[in-house]
Formats: sequence, C-alpha cells, structure tokens
Amino acid sequence: MAYQTRGRDPLLDSNMAEAIEKRGKELLGLVLMAVALMAAAMVVSYTPDDPSWMSATDAPVQNWMGRLGASVAAPLFMIIGWGSWGFAIVLGVWGARMALHRGEDRAMGRLIFAPIWLAILALYAASLTPGAEWAQTHSFGLGGLFGDTVLGALLGILPVGASVGLKLLSLVLGVGVLGMGAFVLGFTRVELQRMGRFLLVGVILCYAALMKAMGRGAGGAAQAGQAMQAMMAERRARRGEAAVARAAVPLRAEPALDGARVRRADPVPLTAQRHAPVAPKPAQPVDKPGGLLARMPMLMRKPEVMPEPELVEAATFEGEAEMPGDDRIRAKISDVIKARVRQSPAVQIASVAPLTKGRGRGPDPLILNTAPRGVLPPEPPLTARHVVQTPLRAEPLLRAAAAAPVSMAAPMLEVTEDDDFDAMIEAFGQDDAPEMAAPAPRIPMPEPRKVVQHAPRKPLQPSSRAMAEAQPALRFETPAQPVYELPPLSLLADPEHIQRHHLSDESLEENARMLENVLDDYGVKGEIVSVRPGPVVTMYELEPAPGLKASRVIGLADDIARSMSALSARVSTVPGRSVIGIELPNDNREMVGFREILSSRAYGDGNQKLPLALGKDIGGDPIVANLAKMPHLLIAGTTGSGKSVAINTMILSLLYKLTPEECRLIMIDPKMLELSVYDGIPHLLSPVVTDPKKAVVALKWVVAEMEDRYRKMSKMGVRNIDGYNGRVEEALKKGEMFSRTVQTGFDDDTGEPVFETEEFAPEKMPYIVVIVDEMADLMMVAGKEIEACIQRLAQMARASGIHLIMATQRPSVDVITGTIKANFPTRISFQVTSKIDSRTILGEMGAEQLLGMGDMLYMAGGGKITRCHGPFVSDEEVEEVVNHLKAYGPPTYVGSVLQGPDEDTAERLDSVMGLSSGTGAEGDDLLYDQAVAIVIKDRKCSTSYIQRKLAIGYNKAARLVEQMEDEGVVSSSNHVGKREVLVPEPQ
Repeated sequence: MAYQTRGRDPLLDSNMAEAIEKRGKELLGLVLMAVALMAAAMVVSYTPDDPSWMSATDAPVQNWMGRLGASVAAPLFMIIGWGSWGFAIVLGVWGARMALHRGEDRAMGRLIFAPIWLAILALYAASLTPGAEWAQTHSFGLGGLFGDTVLGALLGILPVGASVGLKLLSLVLGVGVLGMGAFVLGFTRVELQRMGRFLLVGVILCYAALMKAMGRGAGGAAQAGQAMQAMMAERRARRGEAAVARAAVPLRAEPALDGARVRRADPVPLTAQRHAPVAPKPAQPVDKPGGLLARMPMLMRKPEVMPEPELVEAATFEGEAEMPGDDRIRAKISDVIKARVRQSPAVQIASVAPLTKGRGRGPDPLILNTAPRGVLPPEPPLTARHVVQTPLRAEPLLRAAAAAPVSMAAPMLEVTEDDDFDAMIEAFGQDDAPEMAAPAPRIPMPEPRKVVQHAPRKPLQPSSRAMAEAQPALRFETPAQPVYELPPLSLLADPEHIQRHHLSDESLEENARMLENVLDDYGVKGEIVSVRPGPVVTMYELEPAPGLKASRVIGLADDIARSMSALSARVSTVPGRSVIGIELPNDNREMVGFREILSSRAYGDGNQKLPLALGKDIGGDPIVANLAKMPHLLIAGTTGSGKSVAINTMILSLLYKLTPEECRLIMIDPKMLELSVYDGIPHLLSPVVTDPKKAVVALKWVVAEMEDRYRKMSKMGVRNIDGYNGRVEEALKKGEMFSRTVQTGFDDDTGEPVFETEEFAPEKMPYIVVIVDEMADLMMVAGKEIEACIQRLAQMARASGIHLIMATQRPSVDVITGTIKANFPTRISFQVTSKIDSRTILGEMGAEQLLGMGDMLYMAGGGKITRCHGPFVSDEEVEEVVNHLKAYGPPTYVGSVLQGPDEDTAERLDSVMGLSSGTGAEGDDLLYDQAVAIVIKDRKCSTSYIQRKLAIGYNKAARLVEQMEDEGVVSSSNHVGKREVLVPEPQ
C-alpha cells in the first residue's frame, strides 16, 4: 500500500530568497572592502622597527593598525615583500564586485589562482632594485625571502649572463603580473576593452583641450612677434645707411686693390652687384601662419645679429678705392678682434639656421634676408685657432663677411646686436694698434679625474742590523769557544736581482673603464674611484650606487674574472670604508723576496717577541705579525699553494731573531719530508717527530710543561712569562737565589711528611713553539687525543709562553673541528679548492679565488682579513741557514719530550682532558670494581644492565663486560645472549 507524500510549501518564496542572497553578497562585499582598506593601511604604514613577534623592542608602534597590524605585516614583508599589496588589491576588487554584482559568479574559479599571482608579484618585486632606505633596514630584497630565493635559482638556471637574465626575467614577470592579475581579479575581454576605450578617449579629450588652450594664447603672441620683427628690421636698415655714409669718403681715397685680391674676388661679381649700398627690405611675415611653433615666435631662439654686408661689398668689389694701407687696416681689424675676445671668455661658434627648417611654412626668422643660398661659394669655418695663429688681413675678413649669408647654417663668430660695425669703424680711426692679434684665452676644460692612486709609501728602509751587516766590523781575536750569533742576511738571496714590473697609468685607467663597463653589463651601477696597483694584484675600489648590496657584487667574482680575461678575481668589502674592493691579478707577477722582508725596519727594529715575516700586502708594504699576540696560528691550503714555503719562512723568521735561550722548537712532521731538514739545529727540544703516536706523547709533555710553568709563575706572583723572566733577570743582577720546598720523607714518630727548602739558581723560561706540518694525518691516527691536547694548549698556553702553529692541506670539518676553530682566532688560508673549504677556515668565501704560490688571506684576531703575498725562500737558502746554525754544536734535547711524563702525571692529564687511561685488565679499576660488585650481587650480567646501573655509555659498558669475561667473572653469552655468573655468591 503506497502513501502519497503531501508537498510542503517552502519557508521563503523565490523572490524573498533571491533578495536575501543579493543583500548577503552586498554585505559580504562591503566587509571585504573594509578588510581591504585595513590591509592597505597595514601595508602602507609598515615599518621594520615596529615591535612584533619576530622582533622585541620598546619602540612605539607606528603601524596604523596597531600591534596586530605590525605583527601581521612583519612576516608578510619578510616572506613576499611588496607582494603583500596583492592581498589588499584582491580583497578590494572582489569586495567591489560583490557589492555591485559585477561578475561575482566568477569568484571561486578565479580566486584559486590568487596564490600564484602573489608569487609572481613577489618575484617581479624581487627583480627590481631596492632603494637605499630599504637596503639599510632589510636583509632581503623587495620580493622578500621567497622572491630572492626563487629569483636566484632562476638566474642560475638561465643560460645567459646575470645582467641579461635579470632584465629578461623582469620583463617576463611584469607581463605575467599584468596578465595573471587581470585573470585573478575577474576581468573579462569585454571589460578590458571598455577600460581601454575609456582611457583612450580620456587622453584624446585632454590633448584636445590642451591644444585649444595653447591655440588661443598663440594668436596674440604671433601678432606681437610680427610687430617686433618689423621694428627691428627698420632699426637695422637705418644703422646700415649711417655706416655707409661714414665709411664712404676714406675708403675711396685709397689706391686700387692688387691683382691677386681682385682675382680672388672674381667668383662672386653677382653678389657684389646684388648687394648694393641700399638699405635692405625687412622680412615680411607670412599672412597665414601654420603650426604651433610658427605661431609662437617667443618660443624660438633669439637669432644672432651679424655684420651688415653692404659696407663690405661696396668697398671691396666695386673697386672705387682701396683702404689707406694694408698694415694699418690689419692693425685696426686686429684691435677689433682682440677687444671682442677680451669681452667674452671664449670665442663661440654658432649656427644661425632658422628653427623652422623643413616645415615649409611659418614666418621668416627675425633676421635680415640676403642673397640666395646657391650663388655663394662655401667658406671654411672661422675658429678661435685661426684668430690666434694667423695674422689678420682686412681683405679676407671682409670677403668672408660678404660671402657668408646670415640665413644659412654656416658657423661664424657671434657678435652682439648693438656693437657690430660701429665698433669696427671707430677702430679705423685709432693710430696705434698691434700688428698681431692677441692670443685668445683657451676654453677652460675640466681635467679628467685621476683614479690611479699609487700607494704613498717610501722605499723599504733597511734595519739597523741590515746596515751593520753591510759594513761588517773587523775581528782581531778569535774566541776559544764559538759564541752563538744570529745567522747573517747574506745567506739569503739578494732581492736586487728580482725583476720589478710597473704598470703605466694609462693602462690602469683603461682597465678601470673596462671594469666599469663589465659591471654595468651585469647590472651593477657604480664608479671606480681609485686604483691601487701592487706587486701581485691591483685593487680597484668601486663606489656602488645607493641601494646596491655588496653580496650581489661579491657573487659576480667568477663572471668579472671571465670578462676581464683574468685568472681569478676576488671581491670583498674594504673595512672602514664604503667602497668594494675588486682585486685582479697583474699580467706580470713580482716575486716577494724573503731577505727584503727581514731587512726592513718592521722586522729588524720591531719589538715583536715572536716575529713572523708573512710577506707584503696588496700595496707592497711588509707585513710582520707577532705570534706571541696571536697566540696560536692555523694554516690551511691545498698542495702547491705555498703552504710549506710559508712554514719555512715562519721558522726562519724565528731563527733570525731569537737565540736558543729565548725560543725552543718542537717540530711534528708526519710526512717526514718538510721539516726534517731542521733536525740538529740548537733550537730544538727534541728531534723532529715523524711518528703520529710519538706526536701524541710530545703534545702531552707540552701540556705537562704548561702546568709546571703555571705553578712556578703562581709561586712567583706573576701573570705571564714576561713577568717571570723579568723577575729572574732582576734576581740574576742582584745575585739572589730562588728557593723551593720539597718533601724528603716521613717522620718516624708522627708519620707526617718532612719538607726541606733548597736553593737553586734562577733560569729564564724560553718560549716554546710547537709546529705541526700536517694535522690531517695526526687526526686520523689519534684524533680524540690530539684534539684534547690541542684544545688544552690553545685555551691555556698563551701566558706560559707556549704557542702552536698548525697546518693542514685538507681544511675539512673533521680535521678543523669546531673546538679547534674556536681556540684559533688567527688563521691563514692559502688557495683552496672550493668555497666550502674557504668558509671552514676563514668563515667566508674568497680563498678559492687566490692565485697560489704564496698568495694568502691573513685573518687576525677580530675577523679582519688582509690579503698578503708570502715571500719565497728556496731549499738552498734553508740549507745554508741550517748549516750555519749546526756549526755552533749539537742541540740540547729534553728526553722526556718523546718518552712522555711519568705515570702519575699521565693519569692526571688524561683525567683532566677527559681521556681514558687504557682498556682491559689495566682499565679504570674503580669503575670495574663497581661493575663486578653489581654482577655478583644481582647475579645477572648484560651490557645494557651495566649501562643502566653505572650510568655510563654503551661502549664503556661493553668493554667492562668483555673484561669480566676475560678474567673469568662471567661466562660467554649463550645462544639467547645470556651470561652466567661464575663467581660464587658471597655468604
């Protein structure tokens, strides 16, 4: 049985539902527009100094939307930058569409592409150059971190240069912003056509209104110009008639022209007849002016007024009479020219062609019309050089004035309107005048700015030692025992044989201009303000345009080297200045001599305790560092970069300045090649260590020596080795003895220890320099012990006079660990293979751009990096110095350096440095006894159980279990991993 359902009437009819839906959309549109206004206010008032959840500051909130607006605007600008405006635009446009019911049905289909449009908008903003204010307050570009990251990736993918790629991407992204924006905002083709027509009609209407307004004002101006033109023409005609009347009588009283001048005037007889001494007719304006410029004479340039041609032609070509003497006329004309040159700073060449040329309509210019243009022959232009170098003659000057029409565009001397022929005629009446024209003053031209700046350094002044060795003293007696003397500088190669290369200023200027063009090709705006040539490289100082990031220029180092045809280019900021230094290698590299550095006053007369001759800087000045102030040095560089030569120069720097009583050396050379040549010199504390295991023993001895020195200084009440040696020196001068208390035994009755005081002669403590040539080999053999010893020495050894020099050819993080880097603030990097290695050793890029062969970056304490060119010392020179030192007898070795400290001291050092003293039966007795007690008591044994009970590591617990198995405490593990306790349970 079927039941028929009764239809229910809807709650609201269709009209009411439609009305409610429309009102709801309008309300939603108004809400979106309000939110859009709030978003726009939030974005337009964004300030990076506002407090937000990303930055805590006490500054007052400047955002118009308060703290909430500042907290929202800060991450938006950090992510997409100026793309944040897209939110306000999308909300505003779609809010207006909802309120006006214009295409609201397309909302969902278009808004899903809004994130893509915001991303494109951020990329386009990132391609633009930020202003100076933005660059100072933000670490990212206009497109935020997203725009900078994606834009950098796109530029790396494109197969074109960075400059061309950036412009191409900017164009494509701009078109994409417009196209995708129109789509996302819901515009259709019909709406875009309507908008285009609206804009076109508006531009046309504005142009029409402007032209109409300008046309009305041009009518009165044209009438005024016509009246002024007629008045000026009449004035010139009257002045010309007066001039002819004054000059007619004296000109006819002279004899005729000579034949040569008459023949030179033959080609222009028609001109002479046509230009009769009659006042010319003024130019009549055209009745119907046409064109905007033609109707507005006041916009035209004021024409130049030239000398009248009637006087010249009447006197020269009709042949009635000649002037009274060629010499006198030349003198008068010369005075006229000289007076005009004195009045104006320079002779000006001007063209008087009408401004309405080529229009075919409009009034004639306000100048005098003369003969037709085609009748006259061309004349050479008159320049200031002709006036100065050639004597002035009356006939060529007057013929030039007659032949050149005023209306044609020929270059002439400018003459004022009021002072033209009157001054010339009055000059004819003067009696005394020089025959030659005075030389005209030269036009002041600004000298080109010199960018080549040679470093203001003087030649290297020799030290007192170098001057003393140049004039050696005579020895009349030979001592029985040879007294130790520092090695002479004559053992090294003479630097005078080094070939010096100097670059001309012209070539440096050309390179600077070429570098500017290269930078401009890559979109880097700036100016080369200084060029500083050096022995190996030349530094070009770039003054960047405002808003240009230094990282952008630094990233173009490889492209700059390729464009400048250089081996490499290093770009870095100059500390303390606003310029960016671009270092390019010279074509001919100059070798740096080691003897030249040792002979300088910076080394010979300096007060460094442990001087190291590092080489020369970019400008060629010597660099001498003090190892006692560093206090430790870390060196890295690939094979062939000059690292081993630099270590030899550092060792020789110490040997040339310090005696064995002042400095002792410990050399560790796992490669057995570099430092073995120094074996046997008196400065060594032990033979050159080549075994990595013995290297660990030697480093532990150094740690023990450091602690022993600290105990001595503590008893003496001094803070460093200099204070201790000062006290010793004072005691030696006074003849005092030092005393120390030692334990001699125990009392038989009480059993207390017995101490005695003994005196000993004071001795100075020498500096100890530990030199490790290859760190990577030691780290592979005993990395943990080596790192612990080096860390201990680097942290505490400075005051005790112990210093480290470590070198490695593999600057990776497993060799140069964070602990080692933290305790070696002074580092030197030679050429490395990658940017990662450069960051590992220096903390920044640049070492991969070095040239090798001693080219280094020296980072002193504080992070200041200086480029230095290390000196070269040959193997023959090193052998000469070593043989000289060996002549004073064998060295005094300390046997405990390679044997190590005693057992008590070794255990104490291992416990201090966190090293285990051994494994197996000779392990940690206390920990082993605790583990055995736990196993016997609980009757179970496993590695994890021991690990939990003793709170130790898994490896240590496993070693303890293996040790108990070896000693028979527990059995070996069975098939399920359990062990049986073999020791009986205590009763």
